[in-house]
Amino acid sequence: CQTLTVLIWLACLWVRNLRLKRRLPGPFAWPVVGNAMQLGQMPHITFSRLAKKYGNVYQIRLGGNDIVVLNGDKAIREALIEHSTVFAGRPNFISFQRISGGRSLTFTNYSRQWKTHRRIAQSTIRAFSSANSETKSAFEQHVTAEALDLVQMFLRQSSDGRYFNPAHEFTVAAANVMCALCFGKRYGHDDIEFRNLLKRLDKFGETVGAGSLVDVMPWLQSFPNPVRSGYENFKHINEEFYAYVKDKVLQHRDTYRAGVTRDMSDAFIRAIDHGEDSGLSEEYVEATVTDLIGAGQDTVSTLLQWILLLLVKYPDVQARLQELVDQVVGRHRLPSLEDRSRLAYLDAFIYETMRYTSFVPLTIPHSTTADVTVDGLYIPRDTVVFVNQSSVNHDPLRWTEPGVFRPSRFLDVDGALDRDATNGVMVFSTGKRRCVGQQLAKVEVFVITAVLLHQCTFERDPSRPLTLDCSYGLTLKPLPFGVSTSFRFKNENNAKNK
Repeated sequence: CQTLTVLIWLACLWVRNLRLKRRLPGPFAWPVVGNAMQLGQMPHITFSRLAKKYGNVYQIRLGGNDIVVLNGDKAIREALIEHSTVFAGRPNFISFQRISGGRSLTFTNYSRQWKTHRRIAQSTIRAFSSANSETKSAFEQHVTAEALDLVQMFLRQSSDGRYFNPAHEFTVAAANVMCALCFGKRYGHDDIEFRNLLKRLDKFGETVGAGSLVDVMPWLQSFPNPVRSGYENFKHINEEFYAYVKDKVLQHRDTYRAGVTRDMSDAFIRAIDHGEDSGLSEEYVEATVTDLIGAGQDTVSTLLQWILLLLVKYPDVQARLQELVDQVVGRHRLPSLEDRSRLAYLDAFIYETMRYTSFVPLTIPHSTTADVTVDGLYIPRDTVVFVNQSSVNHDPLRWTEPGVFRPSRFLDVDGALDRDATNGVMVFSTGKRRCVGQQLAKVEVFVITAVLLHQCTFERDPSRPLTLDCSYGLTLKPLPFGVSTSFRFKNENNAKNK
């Protein structure tokens, strides 16, 4: 009887595996490594190419893991929106367990505790980006101050006709905004503690873009190799970064006063440590702050690099944006969020930059929490899923001439921002795993870009080719490029002094 039961169980397992392999097409997988060697340096491009042959839902193999890849606007939105709970899981990757002390909102699996954590994070972040006027104003002031510092740094670096790569300055600015938001403190650019923090943040995205190879081939930890070395370095960086945040949060707990919200750390301490129904341990404060700084800095600084690159690549677009900002804002004050509704073309330019570059090409890997069918194809529970966001932003069924940079595609016939079009851009994911900090990022990028356009004109380095090539990681970063900056109205006092 026991033998029969085992045989029936094995037969069911065999039929289930056969069903997956029969109904999900995909490329031939080599023994041991699967399709790992076929992905290349830009996996999202490979995934889009494979979709043309196998369809928008297909299967690859990495190590011993069958992984489903989703492509195209229709299939991805069917999965992440119509089946949002089923696709809300995260794989049990060992690299994910190292992030934010193992309590990361971004990387931990779907559960009742995760839902509580997300609800608290969303409500707290909303107060700093849209809901509460006092905290929203303080956040905008932090961003404006950093934007003005960027203007001064860019002008200094462009003195005597020099050209410079703006990547480091954008990294400093984005990290300073997040530190001011979370800790109530910004740092001098030469501060040793701050520079060490930036070094840790720079390495964060290299491992988690689409899961480390150690996650899908754990045997790589058994002998010396570059993947193992990279993973060990990744563990060390995360431990250092988490310890840094933990020390800052401890200082906040020591000086915490009920009813006083100095910054976002205080807000999380109030909600988690002192909330009556949080059900979360104190360590979730540190985990949430770590998530915000790590993801927020990388996303914003990368997007700002692409924005500046496209401004110098398309000087006619830059000139149109400057003319608009001058008409709406004038020369005797700085742009603010209150101007946003009248600066629709600026928002359209930012959305087109996000769509065109797809600078977050893949979401963090998902895992299915139940059996599901997408695009008519069966996907079993506990399947690792890669979501190719880049394919959404370049889907010819969604966008006319997706390979053309055209900000006006996001404006309606009256020149206002077309919300249907902006909702079609996928950079921050969608569904239950949609990035909780996206509104903070959009506010920050809008204000910084508006101030830079108001104050400066940017030109490319004519001695260097201007390429859209990039390096791959959690975000796609443009290769180093050269720009120069000049103050737009030399006969006027800088708006900073007004």
